[in-house]
Amino acid sequence: MSHAAFDPRSLRPAYSAFLREGRILLTGHSHQAWPDVARAAQARVFDDAAAFVDDKWGAAIDPIVQRVARGVAERLGYGQGEGIAFGRSTHELVFRLLTCWPFGPETRVVTTTSEFHSLDRQLRRVEEAGVQVRWVDGWERATLAERLVEAIVPGTSLVAVSAVLFEDSFVLPHLEAIASKAQAVGAALLVDAYHGFNVVPLPLADLPGEVYVTAGGYKYAQFGDGVCFLRVPPGSERRPIYTGWFADFGDLAQPRGEGRRPVGFAGGAANFAGATYDASAFYRAAAVLDHFEAHGLSVEALRGISVRQTTRILERLDALDSTAVGLEPIAARDPVRRGGFVAIRTPFAGKLVEALRARGVFTDARGDVLRLGPAPYLVDEEIDAGVAHVVEAAGALARR
Repeated sequence: MSHAAFDPRSLRPAYSAFLREGRILLTGHSHQAWPDVARAAQARVFDDAAAFVDDKWGAAIDPIVQRVARGVAERLGYGQGEGIAFGRSTHELVFRLLTCWPFGPETRVVTTTSEFHSLDRQLRRVEEAGVQVRWVDGWERATLAERLVEAIVPGTSLVAVSAVLFEDSFVLPHLEAIASKAQAVGAALLVDAYHGFNVVPLPLADLPGEVYVTAGGYKYAQFGDGVCFLRVPPGSERRPIYTGWFADFGDLAQPRGEGRRPVGFAGGAANFAGATYDASAFYRAAAVLDHFEAHGLSVEALRGISVRQTTRILERLDALDSTAVGLEPIAARDPVRRGGFVAIRTPFAGKLVEALRARGVFTDARGDVLRLGPAPYLVDEEIDAGVAHVVEAAGALARR
């Protein structure tokens, strides 16, 4: 599908539950609307449980999870669904990966100061436990990739970076150079692709070395809560300390007591499996993946729509002289380096979110950054009206 020919009005009937009169959803980065098929899928969870009882896992759930794994792998840029481990959050999966190394000075991690809160907090905590963490300043975006490569030295265990930074939607360049340097020193690479999944095509499948990729369906994928994933490279033999019983069903038959064999792992992505989960999230995800395919919304098509919309937001901010009311757009003007939302620095970001909510405009903020996230179901009139409300509300706050 050509994004130039795409008419969001054709998509809007599929989102009737979320697209309500009197509100504009510019929460496309933090929480996109769910299509109506997700609600029907939620009901199917109950119906399958009633029909199959405990047999639901093999009869109904496993095929749905496999379908989601295939869809996720394809939208990450991988050809097949093998190598996908699921979790309720990326934090769960990332911490599972971290426990593959000792929490001591022999473990060295290279990361940036611009990682999402869950990774940032967890790395600060394991640093307190003795892990060596090399923090590369993230805010010099133009040279960030080069400085990351320089920081990856022999003895590095893990490199953890975001492909798209959550603060301003900056798309990190030179991922291949970062991966190559990690491979050269024998380090694993963890790429947090959450802020680009399903809106920014990334060259993940081409990266060399031991590369793990994590993301989730809460944002641009419209899955809702509870479906996050870790793409595990072929041949991985990592054995996380934080492990669940789904990681090796064969281990369940082993006798307990003295003389038991070491904890078993099924191998590959299964090593990162957890335990019993709520399957409703996978029903929703499978239905939404089918919805995207039915409407021709590949990642490339979604990217084209997103670039056009974020460009329109930036142009409207310029036309309305947003800097005069204390709004500083910091999203990259080059669409190649800009993710799926427009970041605006302002001293009253939190108050602006509240003021806009009163006007029926839904946005979100992180610190002093307001984030405007369009989505494929938004029409241009909504985008223009939403930006106008942002500038008007900011002007009112600036005059107080």
